[in-house]
Amino acid sequence: MYRRIIPIHCHTHYAGNVGKKNKTGHSSGATAALQALNAAGAEYELIEYEHSDVMEHGFALDTVAVLGLDPNTVFKTLMVEADGAPAVGIVPANHHLNLKSIAKALGAKHASMMDPTKAERITGYIKGGISPLGQRKLYPTVIDSAAEALPQMIISGGKRSLSVKIMPTTLAHLTHATFAPIATESR
Repeated sequence: MYRRIIPIHCHTHYAGNVGKKNKTGHSSGATAALQALNAAGAEYELIEYEHSDVMEHGFALDTVAVLGLDPNTVFKTLMVEADGAPAVGIVPANHHLNLKSIAKALGAKHASMMDPTKAERITGYIKGGISPLGQRKLYPTVIDSAAEALPQMIISGGKRSLSVKIMPTTLAHLTHATFAPIATESR
């Protein structure tokens, strides 16, 4: 069960058919992330909005600004390579991913940011809309430990201008993630 919030129009809409197939057997247009949430029967809140024309600080911080949210509750999904293998790091919008910390959390010697083109190819999402849910393959995932103290966190819903509010424990369960201190505050 989920709740859809469309801040552009300032109203709440409840629906149950996102991600379901229509009579012809085609998806109703839901992203792979929403399809994964619906298939798991997960509880979430859908947030649709328009990004600002100028994004000086990236998609996650633009989401914070457009929606007027606490940046510690909005998380960005970052793709890394840990000892050459793909992995996912999820950190607050106003933080950076600490590559040494995520390498340690993954039991790797070294981690580096994945090339954005490769990240798009292996996840099936575009930069600024990469969700930890519904990726083409389930990669090792680490969520920054700050999320554990939150009742809910906001992550990408699988495309730009679409976010999902979800309990951190639900996200960890669906992605088989671990929690670890992997974020460094922005300067």
